[in-house]
Amino acid sequence: MTEAQSDQPLKVLVYSDDANTRSQVMLALGRRPHPDLPELEYVEVATEPVVIQQMDSGEIALAILDGEATPAGGMGIAKQMKDEIFRCPPILVLTGRPQDAWLATWSRAEAAVPHPIDPLQLAEAVTRLLKARVPA
Repeated sequence: MTEAQSDQPLKVLVYSDDANTRSQVMLALGRRPHPDLPELEYVEVATEPVVIQQMDSGEIALAILDGEATPAGGMGIAKQMKDEIFRCPPILVLTGRPQDAWLATWSRAEAAVPHPIDPLQLAEAVTRLLKARVPA
């Protein structure tokens, strides 16, 4: 990775109607979840219209969507984004429980992590998804 690439932070959208959930995600990942990745810049979002607006901007490298959010759940939003955005960035869905992973598959999300958030599991999934988007 060149110096210029490492200076550019990756924008990660974190969607949940619950500020505590958004905070848990950002604390679990920190500024740099893996040494091979640039720093992360978080875009906190609490409503579906703002998720769509941010995703349409083309600046988001990864979206983390809370499947338990209301009134619009992250899985429904993920499915909509995958259907509507050409070259949609990867999406990670936070599920209510491990058994809900099949719903994340239906939503076409590339990864799912259950509540309560396990920082190691979340960092592993995020690193895997972002490494595929960052030039070597």
